[in-house]
This record gives sequence, structure tokens and C-alpha cells, in this order.
Amino acid sequence: LSPSSSTPGAEQREKQYRAHHRFGDHHGGVSGAHTYFYTDEAKCDQHMETFLRCIDASSGSSEDSFSAIKLTALARPQFLVQFSEVLVKWRRFFFQMAAEQGQAGRAVLEMKLEVEKLQETLANLGIVTKAESQEWFMGESLGTGGTVDLLDWNSLFNSCTKISKPLLIPNRQTGQLEPLLSHFSKEEDLQMKRMLQRMDVLAKRAIEKGVRLMVDAEQSYFQPAISRLTVETQRRFNKNQAIIFNTYQCYLKEAYDNVTGDVELSRREGWHFGAKLVRGAYMEQERERAAQMGYEDPINPTYEKTNEMYHRCLDYVLEEIKHRRKASVMVASHNEDTVKFTIRRMMELGIHPSEKKVCFGQLLGMCDQITFPLGQAGFPVYKYMPYGPVNEVLPYLSRRAQENRGFMQRANRERDLLWKEVKRRLLTGNLFS
Repeated sequence: LSPSSSTPGAEQREKQYRAHHRFGDHHGGVSGAHTYFYTDEAKCDQHMETFLRCIDASSGSSEDSFSAIKLTALARPQFLVQFSEVLVKWRRFFFQMAAEQGQAGRAVLEMKLEVEKLQETLANLGIVTKAESQEWFMGESLGTGGTVDLLDWNSLFNSCTKISKPLLIPNRQTGQLEPLLSHFSKEEDLQMKRMLQRMDVLAKRAIEKGVRLMVDAEQSYFQPAISRLTVETQRRFNKNQAIIFNTYQCYLKEAYDNVTGDVELSRREGWHFGAKLVRGAYMEQERERAAQMGYEDPINPTYEKTNEMYHRCLDYVLEEIKHRRKASVMVASHNEDTVKFTIRRMMELGIHPSEKKVCFGQLLGMCDQITFPLGQAGFPVYKYMPYGPVNEVLPYLSRRAQENRGFMQRANRERDLLWKEVKRRLLTGNLFS
């Protein structure tokens, strides 16, 4: 992708996906995640080697273990921002076409474009000829039923960017046509290939060591690219079981659409869906960036709305586990109500802990009053262990401790309950029963 300053129509680019000097290191205002800084490709290779050692360590520590990676450690973050912009513009073009066909307001996966009308619109706009658009559909074997939904549309992306002339799409603010995609420079093309190669190396090592690989979610302006690249990896490696897990941040307004879209894609293509559900770690930075750059805040307005979104997404995945048994989920949460909700729904849906389709995760050293009872009850439960130089890890842990300071009251309650049970057993003479 060409630098934004030299891209035609750059002034109309999606504001969320522009470079911004105040957010160049994606670190400021981040309270709950470790961040990486790009210097060069050699540094990315070093990060990959660190992740490989982490996979090896996870393999030796427990059965069915997990290791987490971040894609901003494996590629130039600005490249991910630009790639995200292209993916979002392509998706929004679909919604524009759907609105023109009278489908605005429908659920995302219920929007279906009529192929004949779509081809006529594309030709009338001067984007591609009818012959060229027919070639798209023939190449992807899409539109055979006369309609195209968002998943079909997304799969067209590779075909449409291979046509000889630059693809122009309408900008919804200006009404003018602008390029969807500039040509990759040789260096940017190499960066993409190197990043995919690094993901491939990590996935193969994970399979070799019996470790599952979680791709962490990051800021919303990286996330479309991260999710797209993760799904591509899932397609390759999740054929027989969920090895690669994508992460969904439920404080995002679009979280449910992202989860349901990827689940449906896994159904159609026959691979195993793997998800880690989190609430999200970048709220302050996301909101400050949206205000500074003038785009809609991508975060749910309240904590209650985020809870609703988390439970809605979780319930959808649990239903998928019940009906197909080709999905797995990690409930990465320190929230007692969410844990109770999960256990109740598992019982109602007949999902037994021994199936290991549902597991739980909390940070090492936090919320042990949730972790230990889950483990004792037979649920797969994991402790997420940060690692690295002390000067980098301590600020991360202190932020999480501050963020979770309310849990100390619950720990005290757990201690009181345990002491009460010890006294009861002493009085009844059944200490070890």
C-alpha cells in the first residue's frame, strides 16, 4: 500500500485508519495489554523467536496448553492500519450496495445482494464492466443462487484486486470515486509475505508441540487486518480441531457481527472455530483517538452494554458448540457473573466440561477465588502469565491490579467461606471428607 500522503483521495480516507502522530506507538492510554514497537524486520524475527520459546515452554508446563501472540510484534503496525482501512472500505461498500437494494436495517448476515442488480450498479458507476464482474463471480463460484452476502463479498476481495486497472469505489461522504487499493510496493509486498511466513512458522510449531495458539486482539484500527490474517491461518490449521484462536473484544459495538460472521464462515468452509472472548483493554486510548480524529467511538457506551455484548457473543458460540461440536471458546474473564452465566448455559445445553470445548482464563495472581473452584469442579481453566523484562511487566501488572482492585472484596468473601467450611468439618469430625 502506498503511503497515505501519496494515495489519491487520501484526504477522504476513513478517519479511523489514518496515521496519527499522537498514537504512533499504540501505547498511550493502554491499561491492560503489553505493546510492541516496530524498528525493522530483524526485530520482528526476534519477536517470533521469543514466541517460539513461549510455545515450547507452554508445551512443557501443561496438557492442552495455550500460547498467545500479537501480530503487531510480527509486522509493521502502520502496514496493518493501512490494510485494515482497505478491508473496512470494501465492507462498507457492500453496505452501501445493500442500502441501494433496499436492505438497510437487516441483520448483517441477512443482507443479500442480487447479483444482476449488483453487476448493473458496478457498470453504471464505472467501477468495472459487466464482463469483469462476471469474471469475479465465476472465479469464486459465487452468486450461483443469484445473491451475494457479506461473506461472499469478502471472499471476492482477492479477485477484485487482481484486475488490471486500479479498482475505484464511491466515497459515501463525497460521492466521488476513489481507489480501494493502491499497488503494493515491493517492500510492502515483502512485509506481508514475511508476516504470513512468521505466522506459519508459529502455527506449525504449536501443532508440533500440542499447543493452541491465541492471536491477541489489539486496537480497532489494527483489528480488521489482524482478524483477516487470523482467519486465513484458521482456514489452514483448524481443519480437524481448533488450534488457532481469534480474540473478540466485546466492548466493541461490532463484536457480535464479527463473531457471527466468522462462525458462519467456519460452517461453510468446514473448519473448527476457535475464540477467546475478552471485554477489551484499549478503551481510554480508543475513545481519545476517536475524539481527536473525529470518527464514531467504536466502544459500547456503558459497562452494562459491554456485559450484554459479552454474554450475547458467548451464548452464540455455546449454541454452535451444542449443535455442531466444531467450535471452542475460552471465557477470558475475571467477572463472577460471566463465569456463572457460562456454567449455567453449559448445563442447559448439555456441554460437559470433559469435552474441553469451553475453558476459562484469568491472569496469574488475580481472581484465584474464581480460578481454583473452577478447576476443582473439573472445568479446564488457565492462568494467563505475562512475561518479559521487569521494567516492562511491572507497569502492565500494576495497571491490571488497579483495574481489578474490586476483586479483593470477593477474595475476602471466598476466604471467609473456606474458613466457615473448615470449622464446620472440625465440629462434625469430617475434616477430610
